[in-house]
Amino acid sequence: MGSPRIHRRSRCPLAATLDIVGDRWMLVILRDVLRYGSVRFKHLLEADERIATNVLAGRLKRLEDAGLIRSAPYQENPPRLEYMPTEAAWALLPAIEALATWGKAHLGDVDQGTIDFGDR
Repeated sequence: MGSPRIHRRSRCPLAATLDIVGDRWMLVILRDVLRYGSVRFKHLLEADERIATNVLAGRLKRLEDAGLIRSAPYQENPPRLEYMPTEAAWALLPAIEALATWGKAHLGDVDQGTIDFGDR
């Protein structure tokens, strides 16, 4: 699974996974794609984390190359895409929830609410 275009430091499964989702933006983007099931570029830009447009475009391409999201056009002129999670993204959900739980338990000033990922 995953694209050969994704550089991997080693064959270690943890390192290989972090090569895909280990930067500061990838799991935040996946959080929103999983939360909403289908999300548009504009809505990802409106997240509290305030990702730059060029960074978001690059990360979406990397997530799609890695097989974690897929895109589909929703408008032709100008061309615009919406992004949906793949089964591989849904398989990461327990890890994302575990990281959020850890943050609530060990970081003092974070939202203590839950992230609603809805129904698959």
